[in-house]
Amino acid sequence: MGNASDAGKATKTSNKTVPTRVDPLDFISTVDITSTRRGDARALVEMMREITGEEPRMWGPSIIGFGEYHYKYASGREGDAAAVGFSPRKANLVVYGLTYPQDAAPLLETLGKVKTGTACIYINKLTDVDQDVLRQLIDMAYRHFTTADIQSLQSKKQKD
Repeated sequence: MGNASDAGKATKTSNKTVPTRVDPLDFISTVDITSTRRGDARALVEMMREITGEEPRMWGPSIIGFGEYHYKYASGREGDAAAVGFSPRKANLVVYGLTYPQDAAPLLETLGKVKTGTACIYINKLTDVDQDVLRQLIDMAYRHFTTADIQSLQSKKQKD
């Protein structure tokens, strides 16, 4: 990971999404989202802070992350990323990392009204999901990323 003066700069071999000095709560206060989504974003910060024991940190211009892990692609490219995190967007809250743990699928099925991507879930409102299940998924993902030797999902698919 680069130093703070390198934050936001990327080369062809470095990560584009790196920690920045932007305060996550300032970001939430100024990002173009509804007041409901803003409240949900603040609630997610508190939830993730409590579960991970980590302070929030901005990764790139729009991801609020907690903790970090080192990954390596099958190609040999490697880098660092937030262990768990989210991005409050106009359309929804995008929560990263919850689909990766091996035992996540059964919990994802009971989470509630969400859309699931390869590496993230999309939540319209926190009231649409079971908060206890969400907490379990965040905890599971954080432990997964901070205790495992991580390769990208794309690298794993290429090996299969």
